[in-house]
Amino acid sequence: MTVWSIIGAGVAGLAVASELVARGAKVQVFDPAGSPGPHGCSWWAGGMLAPWCEFENAEEPVLRLGQRAIDWWSSRTQVHRCGTLVVASPRDLPDLRRFARRTEGYSEANRDEICELEPDLCSCTHGLYFGAEAHLDPRKALQDMVQQLQDDGVMFHQCVAPTQLENAIDCRGLQAREYLHDLRGVKGEMLVIRCPDVTLTRPVRLLHPRVPLYIVPRGDGVYMLGATMIESEDSSRITARSLLELLSAAYALNPAFGEAEVLEIGVDLRPAFPDNLPRIRRLGRTIFANGLYRHGYLLAPALAQGVADLALHNIHSELVDEDCA
Repeated sequence: MTVWSIIGAGVAGLAVASELVARGAKVQVFDPAGSPGPHGCSWWAGGMLAPWCEFENAEEPVLRLGQRAIDWWSSRTQVHRCGTLVVASPRDLPDLRRFARRTEGYSEANRDEICELEPDLCSCTHGLYFGAEAHLDPRKALQDMVQQLQDDGVMFHQCVAPTQLENAIDCRGLQAREYLHDLRGVKGEMLVIRCPDVTLTRPVRLLHPRVPLYIVPRGDGVYMLGATMIESEDSSRITARSLLELLSAAYALNPAFGEAEVLEIGVDLRPAFPDNLPRIRRLGRTIFANGLYRHGYLLAPALAQGVADLALHNIHSELVDEDCA
């Protein structure tokens, strides 16, 4: 029986392994650290399964393929189906109207409706509620998948050179640029904070002309704050400007965030192709699955299904790059 060797234990690699195992394939996983952790950008993701919101500035496949993600993840980890709330200050209502024009799947929310959804945001007067969206805790999702794969007999190993493996599926993100020359890094910066004085039950996006903030609840008063997408290869540290703007935006959403405790500061480089859509490429004996950009958890299921179709049945899904396959 063919044994598929997955290189990379981030969200792409684990999703591919999970999909292959679900279809009866035999799999092993290789990663430099042996398991997920802070070394990978999947660790620092927001975990929003928000295809309708993301469609505001993304290509059509993000909306269509992303809608599969909620059910796919629900069979593998805990998914919170609470929707997404998008709000804006009165001076930024043109941004809210523009956001509404560019997407779908929402209902308009006035102050009373926002207050009913999120009592700690009663100061917000206008919003959009995307009721079909969901979110998950990325770190729990990664750990749950590792545990499920191990329960299914999948072995995890320290990484080796891709050329040493037969039937390899390379999911290493930017580390694969040696082979994927059109891959680039997009810098993301985020904070993990604790603020017991604020209770939010769903992801909230605050539209702002300079820093559109998203905040995702992790439970027990802990939140992930993120916003920045910078064309940069530097993942060494967050900039002072980004840190100040993230905290200022959170304070604008609810002044109680001014008393929050900063638990973690995260910086990562998300792998992206020129059109910011993922690709599946077969180069020699290796299949490459890469380019999830900011849509890691949203598009990983579609990427994994496309890899499994190609590897097991030589079926070319729309994510297969025909010019390079």
